[in-house]
Amino acid sequence: LPADEELQEVLRGKLRILQADSPEVNALFTELSTHLISINSEEKVIFVSFKTFEEIWKFTTYYTIGFLGQCMETLLWDQKLWLSSLEEDIAIEVSLQEDTLHLIYKGILMQEGMKDFSLLSCVLTQRDMHPPLSSKNIAQFEPPFLGSGWTVLCLADGARGTAPKPGLEPIFNLCYHSCRSNSVQYFPLNHISSEHTTVFFATHSIYSHIVLLLLCPARGSCLATVEYDAGGPDELSVAPGDRIIIVGLLVSCFDWFTGRKEATGEVGLVKTSLVKPYTDIYDSADIFLDGEEETFFSLQEDKQTDLKTNIQRVLDQGQDSLPASMVTVNGTPADSVLATEAKGPSPPCFTVHPVVEGDNNTDIFVPLLSFLEGRDYKVEFITLYGRSSELLASSTFTGHSDEDELIAFLSVARETARKKRLLWSHTRLCFLLGKLCSGRSKFSQARVYFEEALGVPREGFADLRLLASIYSNLVTIYLLQKNTESFFALTERLVALLLGIPDCLECLEDNSTLKYILKKAVLSHNKMAEARACHLLAKHHWTRAEGVGVVPYLERLLVLCAEAQRTWGNSPSHEYLALGRLYSELRLPHLSVSSASRASQQPSATLTDCLSSMRLLLDNVNRLNGIAEQEASIPPQGAPYLHRALSSNKVQGGGSDQHHVLSHQLTVCLCQLFCEHRMVGRAIGHMHTLIDRNPPSQRPPISVPERNGTLIWLAWLHIVSKQPDVALDILDAVLASMPEHCTTPQEGVVLNMRGVALRCTGDLRRAAESYQAAVDICQEYEDMPNWAVAQANLGKKVYARETLPAKHCFQGVGLFCFHNISQNENIKNTERSLFYYFVYLRQLTATRHLCHLYGCESPDQAQCIIYSQHQVQLLTHTGDRGQEGEALEAISQLYLTLGTERAYRAALGYTKTSLGIFIDLGCREKEAYGWLQAGKIYQLVDQIELVDLYIQVAQDVALSTGDTGFLLKLLEAAGDIFFNSSQERDKAITFYRDRALPIAVKSSSVRSRLRLCNKLTELMLNLKLYEEAVEFAQTALDISITLGECLNERVAYHRLASLYHCLDQYELAEHYYLKTLTLCPTPLRFDEETLYYVRVYQTLGDIMFYDLKDPFDAAGYYHLALAAAMDLGNKRSQLQLCTRLATIYHNFLIDRELSLFFYQKARAFAAELNVRRINISPDQQYKTTIGQTLWEVAENN
Repeated sequence: LPADEELQEVLRGKLRILQADSPEVNALFTELSTHLISINSEEKVIFVSFKTFEEIWKFTTYYTIGFLGQCMETLLWDQKLWLSSLEEDIAIEVSLQEDTLHLIYKGILMQEGMKDFSLLSCVLTQRDMHPPLSSKNIAQFEPPFLGSGWTVLCLADGARGTAPKPGLEPIFNLCYHSCRSNSVQYFPLNHISSEHTTVFFATHSIYSHIVLLLLCPARGSCLATVEYDAGGPDELSVAPGDRIIIVGLLVSCFDWFTGRKEATGEVGLVKTSLVKPYTDIYDSADIFLDGEEETFFSLQEDKQTDLKTNIQRVLDQGQDSLPASMVTVNGTPADSVLATEAKGPSPPCFTVHPVVEGDNNTDIFVPLLSFLEGRDYKVEFITLYGRSSELLASSTFTGHSDEDELIAFLSVARETARKKRLLWSHTRLCFLLGKLCSGRSKFSQARVYFEEALGVPREGFADLRLLASIYSNLVTIYLLQKNTESFFALTERLVALLLGIPDCLECLEDNSTLKYILKKAVLSHNKMAEARACHLLAKHHWTRAEGVGVVPYLERLLVLCAEAQRTWGNSPSHEYLALGRLYSELRLPHLSVSSASRASQQPSATLTDCLSSMRLLLDNVNRLNGIAEQEASIPPQGAPYLHRALSSNKVQGGGSDQHHVLSHQLTVCLCQLFCEHRMVGRAIGHMHTLIDRNPPSQRPPISVPERNGTLIWLAWLHIVSKQPDVALDILDAVLASMPEHCTTPQEGVVLNMRGVALRCTGDLRRAAESYQAAVDICQEYEDMPNWAVAQANLGKKVYARETLPAKHCFQGVGLFCFHNISQNENIKNTERSLFYYFVYLRQLTATRHLCHLYGCESPDQAQCIIYSQHQVQLLTHTGDRGQEGEALEAISQLYLTLGTERAYRAALGYTKTSLGIFIDLGCREKEAYGWLQAGKIYQLVDQIELVDLYIQVAQDVALSTGDTGFLLKLLEAAGDIFFNSSQERDKAITFYRDRALPIAVKSSSVRSRLRLCNKLTELMLNLKLYEEAVEFAQTALDISITLGECLNERVAYHRLASLYHCLDQYELAEHYYLKTLTLCPTPLRFDEETLYYVRVYQTLGDIMFYDLKDPFDAAGYYHLALAAAMDLGNKRSQLQLCTRLATIYHNFLIDRELSLFFYQKARAFAAELNVRRINISPDQQYKTTIGQTLWEVAENN
């Protein structure tokens, strides 16, 4: 906790409050992957526990990258403390008992290993092995069995041994544990099993073949030590003394690196064991994110327009509570600050022509071969290398009916390229054919094509992205085919390309190679290579929009940076922001806020970083507090972000005009926060700093109304700070700057504020004159809000002189009560009572009108809730508890419509309060509905055990009223709770059938009986209780016929048809479907009615064709359905029906002419709807199409 003793005591008090079971605390520690045991506020200690090693891994990760302290600040700091932290060095530091954590971690590993008989990955610390193994080697330990010693497997060289009781030190890197179990998904490395790793490191020792022993990845150049002839076009031939420039990175634990011969400029792969350091070689300490790379976490990936929106959101939320005169500057400051995004190249597209055997015309291949030819990489190739086989077949190539035709076309093109000695076209066509075959799971054939692509004779491989794509596809196939030797050999080459040329990452098929890099870096104790691997893995998942996959690697990258304590090539703010956005998507608001805070605290954080952090804060703090976006404002936690944005170099150093505007608006936002929390002195200080930084001679390009609004706001701050003379000077200066003979609405605001300042100085006469001038101007411009304030001020002024003109009283009474009239000692008690009475009537009436306005006429839930809560406050003072209870019920309903768990909890609180009022008043019916409403809300928040209890109490209260009609309504409403729920829906049957329906029959409530039968039918149909549902469907039909309601009768017939269809009574189903159609209105008036015709006739056709085996009648129904579909213009329905008719006429009615007719129509619709195949063979299995109820009836009579 902070060093200040008084502040520590405040925070201890906060901890004492949290010692009770707090959902807020539990939610925080759940995010931190730990389990809260207890809180000791006096010792400032929080006890937590862990159940798995993944939980410890995550928790220590959050601790290392500084999230625990940030989370505790979010939990413990109050609003003023956030504002005080701007000028005082206040922070919460969290420390862990690392020895205890170490023991817990070791115990969990041992326990899980003994239980699963898995291998435990640990670090060897003793030399009592046979044979002996070096300390700190990474090894796997198998527990002893039947008295034998521990079996030890060293992962560095594959050596095995035994030990009676080795000293084990657990590893705090989850990468190691990926060898143990396929269930570990948090940091998965499962594609390379421990057996493969053992074979590799036993055959290719990390240390035995490497001459260049560099602990860090190297850059610069090196010298060849021996002569080597290239074994393929991807390698470089070298001679002793050749100088090789390292392309990208040379990492000592990998067999190859990408190099360029200084003498010839050739680029290719070079064996690491063939070179030695040169004098200009240097270690790459900044391997985490290199400056020359465009970091994938930057705004280029996130669309800079998003940031513009974020900046405006920050400013808009800050403007919400400013004076009406302060208007937003035209345009967004970010429009000139940020650059626009460049558009990528358009993807190529080629037409596939049918291949005719014996046709030697090769002109059709010219465009494709011309595009593919050339040894160098072209930007357009990335769409070929990175696209999936499906996209290649559907977007890059067009004009073919299926993939077989495309493969045949490319095969002939490949042969043509081979004959014409177009080597690069030949290579790329082999690659494309390999991708298409791999997409069809023909891996052996794909492997042949990829290996042929590597074997095409050529001098060198200039297109290294193509080489990486071929390697990536081959590595995936080798892994699937368990070709271990080829997998490791080719993976080493692909690793060299990935470390040398970052753009090759776009060509990877999967992440198996990247996981290989990570595992080998870890086993080699190479932290820098591990960081590079984490960066590549994070980037791989990021570019594929796999946010969950990015998180663990990005976290590990930040941990390695924190442990190494090195300076990054780029600002780590980008990585913290990316991690924060991912946490936000994963609904981890505390971690997202911590990431945003860390991003803005970095010394290299820019203005953009601070504003993006602010956006993350707003999103997640509002989510934590359950605040909707439309009612959100900048919370006190946002003050540090505003302060850091104002302290950035661009804002402080002057920058462009847009930065001046942004500085102005951010300062006003920050001052508003200070003012809201009664820290007016600091607000005044920041406002004067803003004005002093921009003297009149160097005013920024801010509109005159906004500049004047800022000065009016400053004057108000001085009035609040009891400095009316200073405020008068500011307001007089604003008035002097306005045109003399042209008034503006803002002048009315200034005059009103000037009257307040004069009244504070005791000059009541001049104050009245200023108020009256403000009233006149506001009336002239119909500025109703400011007119109301000025009228209220004038009424208050006159009232203080012991007069009560009705004009000012009634015009200003709506707002007068907000000015604390009780402080006027000169008002007589009777007059004060009368005045309060008028105030109350006017305010309560206005509040009710506002509730109606925002509830019905101009729906706005947030505003409606605010005014409803204000109405409850007013009603509390009147003693009318009945109206108060009804208002509380209304607020509960408003919260229920928000649909969030937090809103449900709030609704439950208001419901219980109103329930207490109704119990006190003896309103039995309202009390019963209150119990029922509480039960409904418990159902929504999944507290099922309380639902039945509250419903039973509601039922008992309803019984005590003796009102049969009311009891019937309540029982139906109780059944509706389960009917509209997704859980325990069968309970609704009890309320409808066993309780409510007998009462409806006994009381002859026909409409209630109809509703209950309809609901029972629908419910039993969904629960597949078909036989029981028939009875209630028939009853609903009889009642509907009796009442003469056509719509209800139609619905009943349709439900009966659906039930008999489900019961396999197809003749009855056909009968009732036809009865339904006879009740439909003619002519059809709406598209929905026509669509209903289509579906019912199609269902009848299916019954005839599939179930009754009558293709002739089925064709008749399909024809009727087709006619309705044509009238509707529904092409997809016409496609289905034409296909079925073509099937019937082709296979059953044997009418070739009609079969061909409908088949051609179906083909035309398929081409238009991009449907690839049409099958008119007779179906072997019936797929039921039970009609859905398209007509819903709501009998609320």
